[in-house]
Amino acid sequence: MTKALRDKIIESLTSILPIAILITLVSLTVAPLSSGAFVLFSLGVVLLIFGMGCFTLGADMSMLVIGEKIGAAMTNSRKIWLIALLSFVIGIIVTVAEPDLQILAGQVHTLADATFLGRYLLIITVAVGVGIFLTIAMLRIVFRIRLSVLLIIFYVAAFILSFFVSPEFWAISFDAGGVTTGPMTVPFIISLGVGVASLRAGKRGQDDSFGLVALSSVGPIIAVLTLGIIFHVNNVEYPYDVLDEVNNTYGVLILYLRGFLTYIEEVAVAISPILVFFLAFQLITRSFRKRQLLRILVGFAYTFFGLVLFLTGANVGFMPAGRQIGEALANLAGGWLLIPVGAFFGYFIVSAEPAVHVLNKQVERMSAGAIRQSTMKLGMCAGVSVSIALAMLRILTGINILWILLPGYAVALILTFFTPPMFTGIAFDSGGVASGAMVSSFVLPMAIGACYVLDPAAIMTQAFGCVAFVALTPLITIQIIGIAYKRKTSSIKRKFLSVEEKIVMYEVD
Repeated sequence: MTKALRDKIIESLTSILPIAILITLVSLTVAPLSSGAFVLFSLGVVLLIFGMGCFTLGADMSMLVIGEKIGAAMTNSRKIWLIALLSFVIGIIVTVAEPDLQILAGQVHTLADATFLGRYLLIITVAVGVGIFLTIAMLRIVFRIRLSVLLIIFYVAAFILSFFVSPEFWAISFDAGGVTTGPMTVPFIISLGVGVASLRAGKRGQDDSFGLVALSSVGPIIAVLTLGIIFHVNNVEYPYDVLDEVNNTYGVLILYLRGFLTYIEEVAVAISPILVFFLAFQLITRSFRKRQLLRILVGFAYTFFGLVLFLTGANVGFMPAGRQIGEALANLAGGWLLIPVGAFFGYFIVSAEPAVHVLNKQVERMSAGAIRQSTMKLGMCAGVSVSIALAMLRILTGINILWILLPGYAVALILTFFTPPMFTGIAFDSGGVASGAMVSSFVLPMAIGACYVLDPAAIMTQAFGCVAFVALTPLITIQIIGIAYKRKTSSIKRKFLSVEEKIVMYEVD
């Protein structure tokens, strides 16, 4: 094992261990797991640790390097049509086989039965949405359009469209914006922004390096809402399948073997278009030397292996645990324990998202250490904690999802007028990366399990929406951090200028 890989595994251990311990404590006290589910969960923790370690190392060696180089080359070409075309193609390529999107598409059975394309209609719609909005995000940088202006325009458009579709489709639409920016999409899109920023000197380059994920998250919301209007989607159903009970070691091995085979195929489909695109880029531009090329290919291998381990551990190990914990908590104290337990889970689970580590590292790097990873982590943990608490409150009370999303996004968009531009991009990017594989494979099943006990008919309207909430609250918490950062730096500048004035006065005297 190389030192770099060992360091990444230790880093992932510190990220995943807190949520693993918390789930274990809950399962040993208020929400006991079956023996089979606990064994699946325990093995899943091990796979998550090694998977995240391999994935983050692979992303550093391949995805981030490729994205930065392509982003710099696109911007340096100064050809608007080329920037637009490549951005659209890249957006579709990195989205069409995003594992989190595959999970969401499998839930919308009414939509799948409504058209000859089946579940792929939703995937294609979301991919096109990302392609269009990634193009808009890149052209925004070229034409120097303020990010907050576009965010206000497109989120207002999304909420207007929502009034023309069935309420049952609202949660799916806003969830689509969160699951799209998953472990495959985020490293590549973020690095594109960094590549663009590398050609811009000073503060403007830093501001432009973030915001691509933010706009790419809006695209699927608008695209899926439009799809709902076109096909008049209503009565969306969720088939609540009973999970297979595992009674022995053989059963555990069979489930994990199926999981490995499934995610080997899915991750291979997800990575292969990016690999082909990279090889074509290399043949045309000859940007990388042989040594760099070999390192990138090794990085692809780490990314592939790590993502297979991570997704298998999350979906095979954590999904049954989330479902059973949700059902157990819903049967206690009228279900009100869901709120505090959900808040605790939310605080720690965001640290186990691979894409979060990629974003935090890039933020610290692009800000030259002024914005530390620990600060970003604190803001995102606090935001996601509130998100899950709100999601559980909605299950218990039946609150309409728009009653939370509308004022929430209104506050987030108003804050853009008071937050430094770079923090606006960081905040809206944070919302996209926080809602990843762990939310889809643990928090969402927990909400579905709870809703099945409390009101089975409301799973689509009340359980879904967790991802949308997780994508919302970091927009507010990170921007508040940005405002505090702005005030702190302004205070330091004032003190510095005051000292300079005193020195000048002393020299004059």
